[in-house]
Amino acid sequence: MQYFKPERADQFVGDCMPFFHDGVFHLYYLLDEGHHSALGGLGGHQWAHTSSPDLIHWTHHPLAIGITEDWEGSICTGSTFFHAGVYYGFYATRRRDQTQHLSLATSADGIHFTKTQPNPLASPPPGYNPYHYRDPFVFQDEQTGQFHMLVTAWLDDYPLANLGGCLAHLVSADLRHWEHREPFLIPGYPGAPECADYFRWNDWYYVLFSHGLVTRYRMARQPFGPWLRPAVDVLDAPLARVLKTAPFTGNRRIGAAWLGTREGDRDAGHFQWGGHTLFREVIQNADGTLGTRFVPEMQLAEAMPCALTLTALTAGVAGKPEQFHLAGNEGLAVAALATAPRAGRLMARIIPGAGMGTFGLRFRGAGRFEAGYELRFAPHTRTVALFDTTIEAVAGLDQPFELEVVWQDDIIDVCIDGRRCIVNRCPEPRGEQLFVFCHNGGITVEGLTVTQARKQPPACA
Repeated sequence: MQYFKPERADQFVGDCMPFFHDGVFHLYYLLDEGHHSALGGLGGHQWAHTSSPDLIHWTHHPLAIGITEDWEGSICTGSTFFHAGVYYGFYATRRRDQTQHLSLATSADGIHFTKTQPNPLASPPPGYNPYHYRDPFVFQDEQTGQFHMLVTAWLDDYPLANLGGCLAHLVSADLRHWEHREPFLIPGYPGAPECADYFRWNDWYYVLFSHGLVTRYRMARQPFGPWLRPAVDVLDAPLARVLKTAPFTGNRRIGAAWLGTREGDRDAGHFQWGGHTLFREVIQNADGTLGTRFVPEMQLAEAMPCALTLTALTAGVAGKPEQFHLAGNEGLAVAALATAPRAGRLMARIIPGAGMGTFGLRFRGAGRFEAGYELRFAPHTRTVALFDTTIEAVAGLDQPFELEVVWQDDIIDVCIDGRRCIVNRCPEPRGEQLFVFCHNGGITVEGLTVTQARKQPPACA
């Protein structure tokens, strides 16, 4: 399921809604057609569903919640909640007039859902914008047993212009009758905070929301705040769109997001709504802050090693493919490695020298270092860039770290020291070479391996 999209060329994965219960990990997701263009731009989304007991073997199920009424323009993002033998699928409905309302469907098995009446279940109350009322997320207060719902919303009369986006807060005793409370969080960003997620993990409480499709989080010691903004509040990378999480066996948390496609499959093409799935393991640091890494169960299957050769393109290159050193103290040092497979995985330990400038790799390159998609590490600015996207505040780039890179079709996915990730779409490769470089300093690369799948995946696996 990593990097999955439906087989139909015009269908894509939209917002993901992971859920775990009774030993089974469920992924509900918005089935998208034409990058949010269906039904005249309303979306026309429906809940698709797949599940797995081990994150390896997956079963695809029929649509969980679909469009069944003429007035439904889209079955929007929501959440699944299990209580007293019933699966509750809370979702938003976008009507043909663009207004948004909350709805509910229930199920005995988590697969076959029936919409309940009244439908919609709830609509925006006075003071809330009727075009921003979506993405319901439900949880239960462990102490009181009361149910809570967080909803993407907009306060019409907020005193600051264009900053009235909030997570509305509703409460219920029975999961069917809901009452409004004061907003749960007003993060202070332009636009409405979307697709909330809330959970407790090892005595910390977290609330996640997306702003401009980028997932951010806040943390607290108490269930309802006060909410603290961590120094790095972006969870994963900017292109991991609308990441939401669910627990998994062994006190783990698994995140699921979508990676959009580029218009026209061009490097300069803007990112479209909907694409392929992107899974992450969420990690909790000692101070309660969060990070992400690759999910071990979802690695490249049936991998076999590639034979490597090392070619020095400049002075300052010494060693063999498994371990080599680049010294570019007064400029740039570059080495080329053997042809990389179409779908592959690279693993290495990177040891930067003291006072290192920048270093990295170029994938799918050609010629004498004149092309390729660059992965660049800059210890002095604590940034990592992959082609045209960047993550910031990446600590430890001046110390030895483990590097893992996976690429498949136009996706390049990077995990840095098992704690930070960055991903991008790179649809116009110039060649098949792999370069390693350093600029104004030296690096040592140890344990470099490149593996490929024994059977190359289809374009839309």
